[in-house]
Amino acid sequence: MSKLDREEREILEAFDKGQLKRSKKAAAQIKEHRVVAEATFKKDARINIRLSSRDLRAIQSRALKEGVPYQTLVSSVLHKYVDGQLVEKNG
Repeated sequence: MSKLDREEREILEAFDKGQLKRSKKAAAQIKEHRVVAEATFKKDARINIRLSSRDLRAIQSRALKEGVPYQTLVSSVLHKYVDGQLVEKNG
């Protein structure tokens, strides 16, 4: 917890003391976030791709290290790519 900044520590302390109050819009915001999350993770399309066996083994190995199924890892990488979250390494 030492990585918290001053504002974060104040919020945590207020929470621990029971001083925080739920926003009047909390229920609506939770519902909205739930809808967005479900839409984000909904898998409603299937694709077939051909990979080299070397790449597939590397993906499966990486997924094993991450503790996720390799299809989930591939889906995550593709999602991050189309979302602009993957950054190209230099050199």
